[in-house]
Amino acid sequence: MKRPTRAWLAGIAAVLLLGAGALVWVASTRLPSDEEAAARISEAFEKRFGVGLKVGGAHWALLPAPVLVLSNVATDQPRPITLRRITLQLKLRELLRRVIAVDEAEIESLVLPRDSVQAFRGKGPKPKEDSPVVALPAPWTLAPVPLEKLRWRDVVWIDRRDIALAYDGEISFDAHWRPRQARLERAGASPPARLRLDRLAGQDRWRTRIDVGGGTWNGVTVFEMRPDDRLRVSAELEPRQVDIEGLVQAFGRRAAVSGKVSGHSTLVAEAGELGALVRSLRTRTTFSVRPASLTGVDLAKAVATVGTNRGGTTPLDELTGTLDTEGTDNGIVLRYTGLKARSGVLTATGNLKFFHRKLDGEIAVDLVDGVVGVPLKIGGTASDPEVSLTGGALAGAAVGTAVLPGVGTAIGARVGQQVEKLFGTEEPRKKAMPGTRKGPAVSP
Repeated sequence: MKRPTRAWLAGIAAVLLLGAGALVWVASTRLPSDEEAAARISEAFEKRFGVGLKVGGAHWALLPAPVLVLSNVATDQPRPITLRRITLQLKLRELLRRVIAVDEAEIESLVLPRDSVQAFRGKGPKPKEDSPVVALPAPWTLAPVPLEKLRWRDVVWIDRRDIALAYDGEISFDAHWRPRQARLERAGASPPARLRLDRLAGQDRWRTRIDVGGGTWNGVTVFEMRPDDRLRVSAELEPRQVDIEGLVQAFGRRAAVSGKVSGHSTLVAEAGELGALVRSLRTRTTFSVRPASLTGVDLAKAVATVGTNRGGTTPLDELTGTLDTEGTDNGIVLRYTGLKARSGVLTATGNLKFFHRKLDGEIAVDLVDGVVGVPLKIGGTASDPEVSLTGGALAGAAVGTAVLPGVGTAIGARVGQQVEKLFGTEEPRKKAMPGTRKGPAVSP
C-alpha cells in the first residue's frame, strides 16, 4: 500500500475516533446524573399516576451503547408492585438529536398484585397515542418506532385468590406500536403453554399459534381502530385435542372435567384504553370432548338417589356445548349453555354458570332404563360440587314416591319442576336433603 493511501486511511480513522469521542462527550453533558435520573423518574411517575414510586438505583452508561438501568423499583402501596431490574438500551444517534429510540428493553422479576394494579385503571395510554406513558419535556420527541423490542422474564401476576403465575416473553414492534412478532408463555409449564403472534404482510392481522395442554389453539387475530378511537381486537381460533386438565393446571387451577377438547372459538375485546382491553374480553367456544369424565359427581347415582348421593365420577362417551366468557371488574364469568352429555348409561342436558369458583346450574338426566328428565340442581364449587333438587321438584318427588316408588319418584320430580317454573313458586329449601350439605349462596 502506498504511503499517501495509508496516511489518508489513518486520517479518516482519526477523524472517526475523534468524532465518536466528541459525540460521547456531548451526550454525557446532556444526560442527567444517576441520582437525578432516579429522582426525575419518581417525580414523573407520581405526577402521571398519583402513586409514589421508589427507585432503589439508577445508572447511565454510554459505551459501548447508551443504556439506562433501574433496579429495586417499588410503588408506594400497601402491597407494592415491585421490579428487580429494567434495562433500556438506547440509540446514540437519535439520543443526540433528543429523540427517544430504544433498541431493547428487558424486564426482570416484575411482581403485579391484582389489587395494586387496579389503582392504575383508566390511567394507561390510549390506543392511538404514540407518546410515552410519562410526558416528555420539550424538545424531546419519540422516534417512529420508539421501542424495537421488549423482553420480560419472571413477570408474576397475583390474582384475587393469591395465586401467583409467572410469565416470560418478548415483543418486536413496528410503527404505531403494532407487534411484528410476539411470544408469551407460562414459565415452567409442562407441557408448554405458549402464545405466538406473527404479523401478516404489514396488515393489522396476526397469525396466532397457541400451544397448550399438549394440543393447539391456532387461528388469526385482527386489530381494528374504530372512528371513536376505540381499539377492537378479535380472533377466530380452532382448539384441537387440548387436554383440559393440562390446560387448567398450567394456570394453577383444577378441572372438574377431563378429556381432550376440540371446537371453534371467537374472541372480541373493545376499549378506549389499553388496560381495559382484557376486562372487556368476551369469548364464545363451541366444544366437543370425546371421551370425557366428570369428577366430583356420579350422575347415575344422583338420579337413583334423587340427589342424595354425593361424590364419585361420571364417565362420558361425549360432552358438547357452548362456553361464553365475559370479563368483569371482579373476575371472569363462565356460562355453559346447550350442554349435552352421553354415556352408556345416561344422557343429560343443561346449563351451568361458574363465577368465583361457585357453580349454579340445572341439568336433566335420562337413564337408559327408562327414567326420563330427572331435574338436578348443581351448586357448590368446582372442587366440591353439590347435586340436589329444587323445592318444587323435591315436593313432586315426594308425591311420586307415595304414588309409585322408584320411577314414580323421578316422574314426580320432573312434574314438580315444571309446575314450579310455570307458576314461579320456587323457594329456598327449608332444610337440606339427608346426606347433603348446604352450600354457600351463588352470586354473580
